[in-house]
Amino acid sequence: MTDQTRVRRALISVSDKTGLADLGQSLEARGVEILSTGGTAKALRDAGVTVRDVADVTGFPEMMDGRVKTLHPMVHGGLLALRDNAEHVAAMEAHGIGAIDLLVVNLYPFEAALARGADYDEMIENIDIGGPAMIRAAAKNHAFVTTIVDVEDYGKLLGDMDQHDGATCPRFRRKMAQVAFARTGAYDAAVSNWLADALEIAAPRRRVVAGKLAQTLRYGENPHQQAAFYTDGSGRPGVATAVQHQGKELSYNNINDTDAAFELVAEFDPADGPAVAIIKHANPSGVARGATLLEAYRKAFDCDRTSAFGGIVALNQPLDGETARAIAEIFTEVVIAPGASAEAMEVFAAKKNLRLLTTEALPDPRVGGMTVRQVSGGQLFQNKDNGFIGRDDLKVVTKIAPTEAQLDDLLFAWKVAKHVKSNAIVYVKGLATVGVGAGQMSRLDSANIAAIKAGRMATELGLDESPAIGSAVASDAFFPFPDGLMEAAAAGASCVIQPGGSMRDDEVIAAADEAGLAMVFTGMRHFRH
Repeated sequence: MTDQTRVRRALISVSDKTGLADLGQSLEARGVEILSTGGTAKALRDAGVTVRDVADVTGFPEMMDGRVKTLHPMVHGGLLALRDNAEHVAAMEAHGIGAIDLLVVNLYPFEAALARGADYDEMIENIDIGGPAMIRAAAKNHAFVTTIVDVEDYGKLLGDMDQHDGATCPRFRRKMAQVAFARTGAYDAAVSNWLADALEIAAPRRRVVAGKLAQTLRYGENPHQQAAFYTDGSGRPGVATAVQHQGKELSYNNINDTDAAFELVAEFDPADGPAVAIIKHANPSGVARGATLLEAYRKAFDCDRTSAFGGIVALNQPLDGETARAIAEIFTEVVIAPGASAEAMEVFAAKKNLRLLTTEALPDPRVGGMTVRQVSGGQLFQNKDNGFIGRDDLKVVTKIAPTEAQLDDLLFAWKVAKHVKSNAIVYVKGLATVGVGAGQMSRLDSANIAAIKAGRMATELGLDESPAIGSAVASDAFFPFPDGLMEAAAAGASCVIQPGGSMRDDEVIAAADEAGLAMVFTGMRHFRH
């Protein structure tokens, strides 16, 4: 690879015109000849930059609604020619091909069209052909050509040229080539995945995952692990789209737990009233509804005051000052909400280590998408768990049917259980969790742990009896034996919601009847590993 390559001639063709005028003026001031096309050429001329049309170089006009303008040897020869190869140089001279030292291209906004729900024909027209072809050609020839695909790199380009007397250095060209190939790869991934969805192909032969770096993290789950946070461009409201108003940078664990908290609280429609979820290590320590956000927070906090320390708080409505003051009473890592009042922000301003995130919206729990998990030698893909159960979906299987109030608690518990690591058991009373058992190897153990936590709650609040007495219990999967159910009954539960489907359902139903429990089946499970 050559050392510095002086930039004498550049081709600029961009959809995103951000920073274009300044770039064009800066390159012209450095003596760079500029080639361009269509709207880019017009924008540059409007900024007072001298531009030569690519059509003048190729001898062919733009045609077919702009589909054909840069796919020509005069362009690709200028990008691909090896300047230290005598045969290449001779071919350039014989055919009048001028070298192109700098390519600045950003692609048709395919991802943006996808995000706004454009129809099929519009999506097709937003598939860029000439742009990726030029980018790949220039990036392949990074020994001589500098390729810029992101607006954020314009300043770096000019800085490198100034540092090297109008040239770019090999390391910068290599780095930009990597960025360029990643961009075309992500673009092709978006197109191929969109086509798979449009064709309703659940498992395409090849599936590609792409992301854009949002943050380099100090470390991963543990200090010896490197980590970074990438966004997928879907625009789904949450930690990836949130505005951080204060506090330190989010850590790997902060991001993971904040996502878990916000996805959980989004299960509760704000039109039905305030809801708060407190998360610790990706599991809820407390979830509640209330007449106010403050009441919901207090109820969620009371479920497990010990675990709430250093936790993540998610709200389904904008944070108010009163609730902010309550949250600030203990150490909290992150608070995420659709918004926050000026008073709430002022309260949190005194807590410099507390991160406040606002999103303007809640994610829709019924909208799907894909989840990806790495395994040795491969990846597991699945649709997001957006399963929903309403009153009409429930099947009463016991002699006693639940009351309306019990149904409210059962459905609340079911929504929470969906977000608890399996095996999951959740006790709920008065639209608030009173005990959560998560991630145990047996459902019996989860039921026991949830009951123990309910007993601890009674001690902390000075209650006369465990709040599990008279509670509703949710199990994320069926009870394979009656023992887990009996553990819940012994804790004082009065009603149960579970998927059903066990070979021993009859035994479990009989045990529920004997214990005087009301039980409903959902026909749907919510494993979460």
